Amino acid sequence: MQSPSQPFVPQPDRVAFDRVELGSILSVYGRMVAAGEWRDYAMAFLSDVAVFSIFRHAAETPIYRVEKRPKLRQAQGLYAVIAMDGRILKRGHDLAQVLRVFDRKLIRAVDQPR
Repeated sequence: MQSPSQPFVPQPDRVAFDRVELGSILSVYGRMVAAGEWRDYAMAFLSDVAVFSIFRHAAETPIYRVEKRPKLRQAQGLYAVIAMDGRILKRGHDLAQVLRVFDRKLIRAVDQPR
């Protein structure tokens, strides 16, 4: 375990989001939090996948997962957005394009009267 004063060093046997990818994900996350739709998130960095899980409430299961799977780079695409029930909502090679699946949800969240 690293001490707080040491910088984060990615493990060679783990998949992780880089700074640009994480910035894109957190930008969408921040807009949805501001709209009152999302409340919490968690990240997991495993040997074959990096996962950014999105929660409506902290005690629930994630409502969405943004996954990065390098093994699928040549096939369906490196990135995927997966719903709570396991449906793949969007998959592709460009993270910004994959994250656009949330644009419709953001427009609906802003337009709904409270």
